[in-house]
Amino acid sequence: MLARWRHVPTAIIADVSNGACLIDPDIRPLIPAGRQPRLFGRAVTAMCAPPDFGAVLHALDGLVAGDVLVIAAQGHRDNAMIGGILGGHLRRKGAAGIVCDGAVRDVAELAAWSDLSVYARFITPRGPTAWQQGEVNAPVEIGGRVISAGDLVIGDDDGLVSLTSEEMTTLISKAEAKLSLEADWQKSLAAGQSVKETFGL
Repeated sequence: MLARWRHVPTAIIADVSNGACLIDPDIRPLIPAGRQPRLFGRAVTAMCAPPDFGAVLHALDGLVAGDVLVIAAQGHRDNAMIGGILGGHLRRKGAAGIVCDGAVRDVAELAAWSDLSVYARFITPRGPTAWQQGEVNAPVEIGGRVISAGDLVIGDDDGLVSLTSEEMTTLISKAEAKLSLEADWQKSLAAGQSVKETFGL
């Protein structure tokens, strides 16, 4: 199932889920379009209470290669929940990326890595000031979407989506059918058919 989802764009997932799987588009990739590495992996969640980032610290030891660190920071903009040091640690562990509904820092360093995909709502130079609170792998709300540990997180230049195990199963055939349909549209237009003919208007 993961192999079937690996190359499905977020736009297709948005279409076949009627937008239900979308994460707030204000959480954006650090790297400009065309250079952004695709994000694909299982969620490890960190529920933070900014400026406290204790949950991020505790989440790191349980994260394995291919995972996505999902930081629920309630859209807090004044204190970064992660930066270059811990981002580098995640990269060495083989993490797929970071999604932060809050702020990150050291973005020149984070954005220079083509093998770690980072999405965040804000950027700030100010770091956290405490590490006492939070919860790891609890269901969290990220940009209007509830994400649980183990959910599939996918990101590309267009934005972010998440899929529960049930959604992965129920939506994959629709996603593959939509990909096939779009390929047919491309062939039709390239062959000289009109837009009206191609889309059956």
